[in-house]
Amino acid sequence: MTRPAARPGEDGAHHTGPEAPGFVPDSAIDRLRALEDRPDFSGTRYDVFEAVGRGGMGIVFRGRDRALDRDVAIKVTTWATAADADRLRAEARTLARLEHPGIVPVHDVGQLPDGRVFTVMALVRGERLDVRAAALPLFDRLRLFDRVCDTVSFAHARGLVHRDLKPANIMVGEHGQVLVLDWGLARAERDAGGAGGGTEGYMAPEPQTAAFDVRADVFALGAILRDLAAAAGTSVPRPLASVVGRATDPDPAQRYATPAAIAADVRRFVDGAAVAAHRETPLEWTARQARLYRTPIALVLAYLTMRALLLLWGR
Repeated sequence: MTRPAARPGEDGAHHTGPEAPGFVPDSAIDRLRALEDRPDFSGTRYDVFEAVGRGGMGIVFRGRDRALDRDVAIKVTTWATAADADRLRAEARTLARLEHPGIVPVHDVGQLPDGRVFTVMALVRGERLDVRAAALPLFDRLRLFDRVCDTVSFAHARGLVHRDLKPANIMVGEHGQVLVLDWGLARAERDAGGAGGGTEGYMAPEPQTAAFDVRADVFALGAILRDLAAAAGTSVPRPLASVVGRATDPDPAQRYATPAAIAADVRRFVDGAAVAAHRETPLEWTARQARLYRTPIALVLAYLTMRALLLLWGR
């Protein structure tokens, strides 16, 4: 006897033999693939082409808005369930409230004949943050991180916690724009507690039944900074490691209070100033001063060298 197909990743979804307890007929698998890969957009103003991204809730397709003659991104729920539909609509409403250069604007929301919900967004071409960062020097990576913090700060100022910040949810556009994606788990800070949210390695350790606040996103930003600092196999400077340590402290009270605070400490590092999260040794202080004032120090050394040479020649 067969049973309804499990969602990808659920127990039984990997069984393929006819004797397996979770056996799903080939015909059902074909129907599922058709549901995912060939959504029926008849009756809408959109043409849909290839899938450009997939997630736990839906698939993103490259599309074309015939009415306005422009390329768009169309996100379609993977399954025609009320829960997924509500979540995608909630994400669309969230994005509609967040008008910021770091957040992809939503153009439209609708429902397909098969019951699935879709949203239409601006199409942004680019790379994931971790992919782009692998080819950049450290300070350029940190400048990208600063722009991520700015976007998250904007959302926090409007009372929203993202709850699933990670490199896979951040894109760097072909013109260098930084975009924070996938706001499907975002919730108002006062309601941010509750189960279901985040990704292992980037999710704050406090219990999900507790009331999440902006420091949950600060933890995720610290984990992202950890990845960026170590991208391309580079060693992480100790002051930067201290910033990561404070941002990802298991105790929320010990973390930076806001994304702006962690961004400010990273900027201090980039500018050669003392980092608030790091206690310098005398040797580190001396080395930092030497880097910070290397040009005037070089000029003074050049002057003293020239004076010494003139004295020697004069004798």
